[in-house]
Amino acid sequence: MSSTPSKQDKKSPSANKNKKHDHKSKFSLLHKMLPFLHETSIGKSLGSNEDEAILVGAIAGAASCCCCCCRRKKRTHKNTNNGDYYKQKSSDIPLKMPPPPSSGSEFKQPPPAMGLGMSSFTYDDMATATHGFDRSLLLGEGGFGYVYKGVLPNGKEIAVKSLKANSGQGEREFQAEVDIISHVHHPHLVSLVGYCVSGKKRLLVYEFIPNRTLEYHLHDKGRSVIDCSTRLKIALGAAKGSAYLHEDCNPRIIHRDIKAANILIDSQYEAKVADFGLAKLSSDDNTHVSTRIMGTFGYLAPEYASMGKFTEKSDVFSYGVVLLELITGRRPVEPDSDEDSLIDWAGPTLIQASEGGSYEEMVDPLLRGNYNRDEMHRMVACAAVCLRHAAKKRPKMSQIVRVLQGEMSLDELNESG
Repeated sequence: MSSTPSKQDKKSPSANKNKKHDHKSKFSLLHKMLPFLHETSIGKSLGSNEDEAILVGAIAGAASCCCCCCRRKKRTHKNTNNGDYYKQKSSDIPLKMPPPPSSGSEFKQPPPAMGLGMSSFTYDDMATATHGFDRSLLLGEGGFGYVYKGVLPNGKEIAVKSLKANSGQGEREFQAEVDIISHVHHPHLVSLVGYCVSGKKRLLVYEFIPNRTLEYHLHDKGRSVIDCSTRLKIALGAAKGSAYLHEDCNPRIIHRDIKAANILIDSQYEAKVADFGLAKLSSDDNTHVSTRIMGTFGYLAPEYASMGKFTEKSDVFSYGVVLLELITGRRPVEPDSDEDSLIDWAGPTLIQASEGGSYEEMVDPLLRGNYNRDEMHRMVACAAVCLRHAAKKRPKMSQIVRVLQGEMSLDELNESG
């Protein structure tokens, strides 16, 4: 009479064979360990066959537990890693499972930021931030491109400058120059917080300054009149920012387009110089002689306008024109007008003032004579030396800072250059 086979009987011969082989390998391991144990202090303390039998039993039990734990760990890794795990021989003891291989569909973080606190954005990011570069968000247009107001997903307000596609620079060269700009940080310079490269499109992302430009506060209709002390404060801030670019940056940066429209005013009426470094981004060489004049008419130094040569002293000249705007309230060049330029109009009075004469006739009439004479005199004296025809006779921007702060005498200033 045949009996019903048990579950153990139903196992394949190969399974039974493997089971016997496992037991055999366990005892083989124990036999190999016994000579070592006899030579150790533990083995020497065993004096009888009974003690040895107890030790063998204990070791066998420990070995069996290790094998069970190893099999559990393998099954756990296989389940959690979806099959992407490191395959080992059954006799090996896994010490550390390697991480699963990365997948091509895995989310990739954007490239690391270049410079302190700077981010890399996609073109779609910028289009979303500016509502598709909506014309209603256009803040301004300059020689280098269009500027739009934008808002990032975290609520941070930004200014996005879309550069005109005429630089001829490759992506690597562009990023190298942007990297330099991103390291420039000063309270009187507008900070670059990010960039975007998409095909031929080049975008720069700046901090948003809410109180518009100096050009607006001086020349826009319907604006309130800024007093003399505030004008001096703005002049000093712009001078500090420019001095930092010229003398403290490594490499040094020559702005090449200092003007009232590139001096932004924050809510405390502190000045911040914008667009520094963009001339280098758009130039076709690394020399100090340009075949393409990139500044703004009315602000250009004579050596730059006539021969394309520019140095820090060319920026000093442009800054002198900004000072004249702050003093007089007039534009450098009145559009659609046959009147003299601001420099030609103010020139005789500047010469007179530098020789100790009066300058009151050139002061902005909107101030109605309500201004500090010493503050105004310092601005007039600085404008006169900044606008000298010979570049080498113009002062450094750091000297202008000292005079505006009252730390350097006007006699010392006149001897500078």
